[in-house]
Order: sequence, then structure tokens, then C-alpha cells
Amino acid sequence: MNIILHEPEIPANTGNIGRTCVATGTKLHLIKPLGFDVDEQSVKRAGLDYWEHLDVTVYENFEDFTNKNPEAVIFMATTKAKKTYTEVEYPVNAFIMFGKESAGIPEEILINYPETSIRIPMLSEIRSLNLSNSAAIILYEALRQNNFVQMQKSGELRNYKW
Repeated sequence: MNIILHEPEIPANTGNIGRTCVATGTKLHLIKPLGFDVDEQSVKRAGLDYWEHLDVTVYENFEDFTNKNPEAVIFMATTKAKKTYTEVEYPVNAFIMFGKESAGIPEEILINYPETSIRIPMLSEIRSLNLSNSAAIILYEALRQNNFVQMQKSGELRNYKW
């Protein structure tokens, strides 16, 4: 799986998403401009000691991303979508894109992805969910659909046996 953050603004959200990516074997793609430096302490703090293990690529703009990933199947996470995130099928190498916290994905990009634009249902009074929460919700649905490929699906107690 792949997560794309288009012009992220809040370093803590990006750090949290980075940690989720490491935990799930997901690649993170960041599209400039970024509202912070990826070496910024707050990004690394949110990502804890996982940040050094993150597979992350930074692109100059969306065109740079599409030129370097021409076969990418991109799902656009947006409150403007007609379908929910559970109404689509995610291939194992899907790209799920999220926009910046203040404005989302630009409509000039969204207009080209009507069939793969997806939303998380929420009450109409709410403008949007937190970016890192949204990324986790949709990513885990995509992973679930692919049977959590290569992920540990069971655990053990430390001091007791099940």
C-alpha cells in the first residue's frame, strides 16, 4: 500500500501517519510544498523511533508524482466524494491520497478521479476528521480487503498463555 500526502501542513499528523506506514509496511509519498521540514523534530517525535525506518519519497508537485508513478491506481480521500471508502476495491499496491489539512485535495486534481474519489461518512455539521485518523481508517480498510498481507495477525500475552 501507499499513502500520498498532498501539501501536508501539520508535522505531527505527518509523523503519526509515518508511524502507521512503518507499522503496516506502507510507503509514504509527500508532495510539496510541505508546511515543515521532514527533519523537523516534531515530525520525528510523532513518528517516535520508527521514523528512521519509514520508506518516504518527496515530490516537487503532483505532476512530478504522476510522472514517476505512471501506473499508480490512486484513491482520492475527500469529503467531496460520492462513494464511501468501503464501496471500492483496493488493489494490493493502491495509492491513497489525502490533501492538506486546511483545504483538502485541490478540485483541479479531484475532477480527474471521479471513480476513485472516496469519503469517510460523518455528520454533516463536521467539516472533516483529523488527517492522521482519516489515513488510518482508510488504510486499514484497504489492508483488510487484502487480508493484511505480510502483517502479523495474532499476538501473545507476555505473562500468560491464551
